[in-house]
Amino acid sequence: MSDPVILATQHNDDSFDDVWEELVWRGLVHVSTDRAALKELLAGEPITYYCGFDPTAPSLHLGNLVQLLTMRRLQLAGHRPLGLVGGSTGLIGDPRPTAERTLNTKETVAEWVGNLRAQVSRFLSNEGPNAVRLVNNLDWTEGLSAIDFLRDIGKHYRVGTMLKKDAVASRLNSDAGISYTEFSYQILQGFDYLELHRQYDCVLQTGGSDQWGNLTSGTDLIHRVEGRSVHAIGTPLITNSDGTKFGKSEGNAIWLDAAMCSPYRFYQFWLNTDDADVIGRLKVFTFLSRARIEELADLVEREPFRREAQRVLATEVTTLVHGADATAAVIAASQALFGQGDLGALDAETLESALRELPNTTTSPDASIAQVLADTGLVTSQSEGRRAIAQGGVSLDNVRVDDETATLEGRVPRGGMAVLRRGKKTLAGIFVE
Repeated sequence: MSDPVILATQHNDDSFDDVWEELVWRGLVHVSTDRAALKELLAGEPITYYCGFDPTAPSLHLGNLVQLLTMRRLQLAGHRPLGLVGGSTGLIGDPRPTAERTLNTKETVAEWVGNLRAQVSRFLSNEGPNAVRLVNNLDWTEGLSAIDFLRDIGKHYRVGTMLKKDAVASRLNSDAGISYTEFSYQILQGFDYLELHRQYDCVLQTGGSDQWGNLTSGTDLIHRVEGRSVHAIGTPLITNSDGTKFGKSEGNAIWLDAAMCSPYRFYQFWLNTDDADVIGRLKVFTFLSRARIEELADLVEREPFRREAQRVLATEVTTLVHGADATAAVIAASQALFGQGDLGALDAETLESALRELPNTTTSPDASIAQVLADTGLVTSQSEGRRAIAQGGVSLDNVRVDDETATLEGRVPRGGMAVLRRGKKTLAGIFVE
């Protein structure tokens, strides 16, 4: 369920004439159908719009968060959101750039549908005249025969046009090729838009710009079948200033589920945002006003060493996703790890998640601290570890270690976890079995 306290703090910026202008300023419109028509549409009477989320994993990630917050901004402007979790399209998955997806079992997909529905509902209000409505495309596809689908929907698609879609074209030019299953995905997504248009008078779909071929599949289908013009907005793919893919490091996505990405790791991800990227992230991922973001932009220019914009970004987005209490806990953990707070006051779960993000080792209670320094990579050898201790540069849980031959015995309380430090800022985690 959505958090009414957090939702109540969210507002569109009234310094803009309408929500379309704010979306453009925040950099959320990379491609769209007729811009003038969209501006007029969104400034008028409430409309129904949708975004789809496929359960191809147990959790949504940061790319999905862009869509959820775009949906929330439209909801705050009075429009009516439909959150589609693809129980049928999730069984297939949209074409990836290089290879076929691994198809998950129906039972797995059904479980993930439940997970994603819960996540979507947290970011959109379920109260008032424009409360979010959650829908599942399995409801209108499960009973549809292949013959009926080909006769009623497939006849409106031209293979030549489908082959030109970026996702399809890139796969056709790869060694993997593309199966008919994934080739057909764009028809299924177009069919979703048609059904939502028929059932709810839905006239706008949002999605990532890499999905533009699938988005226009629906607008084209509705135009052919119903003779009506509907709209689509493709948000930009968020990348870092160096061109790397945002939110992924060595294949590890930043998930919204705390069990898959701890609040501590989540907070640190945002805290480590580059100066060149932080203002763009504040525009996309927070509800801070234009005036406040411009203040932070000025601080980045004048006093980048303060990293005030990064702290605000990390606090805002972690609170949005994990709540105020979890955010306070990870801020306390960050401060305590660097000697600015009480490690003993941290709860075990927060401490463990923080230590797991550091270089760490699991060892025995009689292990020498010099050896543990080497095991965690804080030094290159046990002898170097002893020298570091002799020089007074090593501490355990913020207590300096003076004895070069000291072991962990009696020094690691609280659930067998401790923070090992060399110097002021080089940290590692210790887990004692």
